[in-house]
Amino acid sequence: MKVVLNSFQGVYADNPRVLYEALRERGDDHEYVWLARPDRVADFPADVTTVDFCSAEARAALEAADVVVSNDHIGFDWDKRPGTTYLQTWHGTPLKRIHNDVLWAPEGRLAYLDTEIARWDVLLSQNAASTPRFRQAFGFTGPVHETGYPRNDVLSSPDRDRIRAEVRAQLGIADGVTAVLYTPTWRDDLVFAEAGGPQHTFPLDLNEFAAGLGEDHVLLLRLHQMVSDRLEFPEGGPVRDVSAHPDIRFLYLAADVLVTDYSSTMFDFAVTGRPIINFTYDLDYFADELRGFYFDLAEAAPGPLLATSDQVLAAIAELGSRPWVPTPEYTRFQETFCSLEDGHATERVLDLFFPPQQANNEPRR
Repeated sequence: MKVVLNSFQGVYADNPRVLYEALRERGDDHEYVWLARPDRVADFPADVTTVDFCSAEARAALEAADVVVSNDHIGFDWDKRPGTTYLQTWHGTPLKRIHNDVLWAPEGRLAYLDTEIARWDVLLSQNAASTPRFRQAFGFTGPVHETGYPRNDVLSSPDRDRIRAEVRAQLGIADGVTAVLYTPTWRDDLVFAEAGGPQHTFPLDLNEFAAGLGEDHVLLLRLHQMVSDRLEFPEGGPVRDVSAHPDIRFLYLAADVLVTDYSSTMFDFAVTGRPIINFTYDLDYFADELRGFYFDLAEAAPGPLLATSDQVLAAIAELGSRPWVPTPEYTRFQETFCSLEDGHATERVLDLFFPPQQANNEPRR
């Protein structure tokens, strides 16, 4: 069976990576091909077969596949042959409205993405809250399986402390240093702005913010993949740009606190049980004009919504003054969005689509 995999348009990461590694570890004798961005090929293991993303070879691989596994829209045209199964894992719980539910999108974008959605045979959902939103937003009528996300299994793994230590050592984070992971989402009006306009901005001076954290903290900046290659930060500065790190799940383990705005990273990071701070400086604009939300963030958030960098710095400082104890709001957030993140999502997905007795036959739909 030929399996073609894609994550974030050519990156070795996320749910497809975890499923691929589990299938390889199990010893399934399939032919695997990954779509890879030329500048990210080095992130793939040496024994992985890759083809350049958006190339003629990539299209040929997709059109010859028995199974396609992707966590996002593939983003270029290809013809899906009869008999191919397309497993769409997606990549997060939506707080922000997506696809047909957004308040605004560039002309023609949604219609183009609909051609990709029409190829999907089955969709994974991280939790029960996401399922009806996916169906509505994508207009998807096929099976949706609530399995949790394979990528988050490591956050509950018995090896998580060892992996955390290894990742922190790789990042050069000394023992006793508090790692603050900042994961701002992208803004549609900037990303799709006319040529020459800014495609990402920050509400604060990141260097000043990092300095304000103090020498016993380090600021790890993880930009959304839509904009991660559009900003550069000099090496040696107080901000460590980890946007190109191969897989964010390992950054979750390395971090001690998450600062985000409306990113779906909050739903993943909550599995760790570590504190989350929402820096929502443009809350009204984002919710009412730019994108829109599926639920009231103020009611559902795992903690208070903060509007200024001084408030964020104060909240981080307060965390260091006493041991962190999850609040009732945080626990409710976990119960709502993380109930399936028990370390066994990969097993559930493999049982559904790649059961051992069908290892050399077509997957289930």
